[in-house]
Amino acid sequence: MKQNKYDDENFFSEYKNMERSVKGLESAGEWHVLKELLPELRNKSVLDLGCGFGCHCRYAREQQAKSVIGVDISENMLQQAREMTDDPFISYIKMPIEDIDFSNSQFDVVISSLAFHYIESFGAICKKIYDSLQPGGSFIFSVEHPMFTSRQEQDWYCDDQGNRLHWPVDHYQLEGLRETTFLTENVVKYHRTFSTYVNDLLNEGFNIRKLKEPIPSDEMLESAPEMKDELRRPMFLIISAEK
Repeated sequence: MKQNKYDDENFFSEYKNMERSVKGLESAGEWHVLKELLPELRNKSVLDLGCGFGCHCRYAREQQAKSVIGVDISENMLQQAREMTDDPFISYIKMPIEDIDFSNSQFDVVISSLAFHYIESFGAICKKIYDSLQPGGSFIFSVEHPMFTSRQEQDWYCDDQGNRLHWPVDHYQLEGLRETTFLTENVVKYHRTFSTYVNDLLNEGFNIRKLKEPIPSDEMLESAPEMKDELRRPMFLIISAEK
């Protein structure tokens, strides 16, 4: 299923008002960890899958990447990305991630931020990415953590006064479609276990370099005390792999 909620005007309007949409990478709770996992980007050819507003694409060029291609299914996302980008070495392509078909060994680095949990077959994407990477190339991506995606109701269990008691996990081993709520809309996500993410990468020939379950930075915890609840359960999984 190739889902495109971001071209729904009501949904996109809500998304544009999210703090990470307004303030960019530094307001994303996982960015400080993902950034540290990126390889040297100077003179590299970079692919960003699910590029959204193009923040990672522009960051790659700030690090002197040779060229960057951003792929996204949403015309609204890409229109915003193009308005925010003034760089002939960044190009944006409207395409579902599932349909990518780049040349063998075309890229040095492939990155993706919070996109693959919207895709049914992670293994199929791993194969396409592996083929498109140069030998020794890097693949770094973030997803919603499997503990976060296990249930349809992706929310805290609260008492009668609304106090957060714990984060429930259920049906963890039952992989597949989850119909849940994000912003104002019902969306479809795909739950898979931690081991499936790792084994799909290994099965395609990748070497795993790092696994991270990021928590907010000290600066973010200090400026936004409500973020302390993010220490109670993992929200993100970030994996760095190499061809």
